[in-house]
Amino acid sequence: MTADQIARGREAYERYAWSDAYKLLSAAEEQTGLEPNDLERLAMSAYLTGRDDAAVAGLERAHRAFLACSELGRAVRCAFWLGMVLMQRGQHAQGGGWLARGQRVLEESSLDCVEQGYLLVPVALHALGSGDPNRAHATLEQIAEIADRFGDADLIALGRLGRGQASVAMGDAVAGTAMLDEAMVAVTSGDVSPIAAGIVYCAVIIACRNIFDLRRAQEWTATLSRWCASQQDLKPYRGQCLVHRSEIMQLRGEWSDAMAEAQRACEHLSDPPGDPVVGMALYQRAELHRLRGEFARAEKNYREASVWGHPVHPGLALLWFEQGKKDAAAAAIRRVAAEAGRPVDRARILAAHVEISLATSDVGAARGAADELATIAAGFRSPYMRAVAGSATGSVLLAEGDSVGACVALREAWTAWHELDAPYEGAVVRMLMARACARLGDHDTAEMELDAARRVFAELGAEPALAKASALSRRAASRGPCGLSPREVEVLRLVATGATSREIADTLVISEKTVSRHLSNMFTKLGVSTRAAATAYAYEHQLL
Repeated sequence: MTADQIARGREAYERYAWSDAYKLLSAAEEQTGLEPNDLERLAMSAYLTGRDDAAVAGLERAHRAFLACSELGRAVRCAFWLGMVLMQRGQHAQGGGWLARGQRVLEESSLDCVEQGYLLVPVALHALGSGDPNRAHATLEQIAEIADRFGDADLIALGRLGRGQASVAMGDAVAGTAMLDEAMVAVTSGDVSPIAAGIVYCAVIIACRNIFDLRRAQEWTATLSRWCASQQDLKPYRGQCLVHRSEIMQLRGEWSDAMAEAQRACEHLSDPPGDPVVGMALYQRAELHRLRGEFARAEKNYREASVWGHPVHPGLALLWFEQGKKDAAAAAIRRVAAEAGRPVDRARILAAHVEISLATSDVGAARGAADELATIAAGFRSPYMRAVAGSATGSVLLAEGDSVGACVALREAWTAWHELDAPYEGAVVRMLMARACARLGDHDTAEMELDAARRVFAELGAEPALAKASALSRRAASRGPCGLSPREVEVLRLVATGATSREIADTLVISEKTVSRHLSNMFTKLGVSTRAAATAYAYEHQLL
């Protein structure tokens, strides 16, 4: 029976049935024990089904078993994965100890093997994490040479991934993304082991998000979803995959599906408990609640995300602003903008900084944030960043009184959002365009833009934005051409009949002084200086 269990366990492992493989190999080990290769399979099955403690114990047993039969390279490989798993769990001292043990085995045996390259991977990761991409790239070149010499598919993929990340960090996004794509092609071909494949998938998607290449992130996220779905009870990678899917669904206006996906991510990441990525999932849920106007739920999720160590701004600052806590929102966004270092972090903060600063009449701060966004966008050259920067610049120009410039910038931003298939962001821009058009006297276009924005907001269930658009529309409806108030339109109609100021005052039951003020305001808005010119305007626009 034990031999049959082992055979079935191996077969389950080969077809990615991780739970079946774990159960069968565990049962066999309890009865008669397992050979080193099967111990390694057992440990990997445990890891891939979220049984981290069992995975660590299994890798330790496999390490000792490989040492006992003098398969030193395989023993070092187990030590490498032990180090990586433990460090991922935050157990850096133990993880570092296992990596050091693997290095000692290599040095004492003078063994020339591919595992030399594996033990360089943490060195490269440390250099990347400490902000030294040049040193990381040099180490990764060594890894690539070793991987190619031994033809090891896992190390080749990990090396390409690292070189892509290092190139991006050094500012060469074109070369970096090409290397990332090459690593992904190796993964999708099926040549890479599941644990290495999952690492590459998640790291590539995060890298694409960090350079705002959302189209590439969307494509690889869909591929990762299919890869995860093909494996039984897969735990690592799937939770973060669900969060990324939710973010992409949100951008595309699929808010209900995005919320369901974020909820699934929370549930998946909570079993077993302790995965810090749950903070990312909670933040994503909070963002969707905020956009829908479900402020109490949003604040609860933001605070829960904070408990898990996930940054809560700019989302929480924007929520505070919607709740009327303007001073708190402005103070928070100023602080996090001063603290954010990486361009990817600054870009997300700066967009909110512009919005909150304009709403609190700090146009100078908004201009500074918008200009920095434009600089970041020029460096990344992504459609997404072009859209974000254009939206910010257009809103600042509008606040500065340059309605023509605002229209140009906002129209370009809307085109970029439309190309990205981002309906909510496009509708927000159309609302700004409506304000700019109204200031230029183009009220029909303004109302058309507001109608389009309201339809999108209503379809999405974006209640706060819908209320703002409806309020703008009501104000626009209450004014005549060129922003004339209803009373000014009445004065204009009487002027066109030839009535004197005294006669207008008697007809409207107001003072002549008030009539003079209405005339002055009306002449300014119409761009005329005489009653005759105002009368001509009234006839031209059919106001009589």
